[in-house]
Amino acid sequence: MKCFQKEIELRPYSRGFHLITDEVLYALPEIKEINLGLLHIFIKHTSASLTINENADYTVRTDFESHFNEMVPENASYYRHTYEGSDDMPAHIKASLLGASVQIPITNGRLNLGTWQGVYLCEHRNHGGSRKLVVTAFGG
Repeated sequence: MKCFQKEIELRPYSRGFHLITDEVLYALPEIKEINLGLLHIFIKHTSASLTINENADYTVRTDFESHFNEMVPENASYYRHTYEGSDDMPAHIKASLLGASVQIPITNGRLNLGTWQGVYLCEHRNHGGSRKLVVTAFGG
């Protein structure tokens, strides 16, 4: 069994949903050495998240951002955690809804994603800064 792990730092992204599949693959070329296994990606932040979805039409990512802003609005009167800005508490809620990690099968040295699937960084802050990911690939 082979196991590879790296911590990578993504450049700062604007608020929204961003495809990062290629960045992950670039950072961990050892995936090519695994015939059958898994890739686990974990984000080390509480106001950004990861998910897998549409990789072809950018309007899907725009619609995600619009929907999440309606579903989890800023400045809700019941928020108590407000000292880091009006986007902070909603960012924590959005990150919990989507999650801090994704797992993807590796088959014959490649991610076994569907035809239209890609990994998203979901940046929920207006100025979130760079984000750190721990990527772990293992298998035989």
